[in-house]
Amino acid sequence: MTAAESADLGRFLTVAETAEVLHVSVAQAYALVRSGELPAIRIGTARHWRVERSELEAYIQARYEEERRVANWRQSEYAIVPELRTGPLL
Repeated sequence: MTAAESADLGRFLTVAETAEVLHVSVAQAYALVRSGELPAIRIGTARHWRVERSELEAYIQARYEEERRVANWRQSEYAIVPELRTGPLL
């Protein structure tokens, strides 16, 4: 997403806009919101979910960090120890 596109979206994104940014389905974006993995709030009388752009960026950065850690773990000498490979990172 370019800076101009980001500015056009405003501070809060709909779940559909969030799905578009993440390149996932709307159902997958709703699942992230409902699980609490992606922080969101309900706004207005219709109580529609909105994701703050800064929260979405933080979520994306956290996923990059998680993937970096997994890659480092898989390259480490401990990755070959079966007892240590059963964790949630693999």
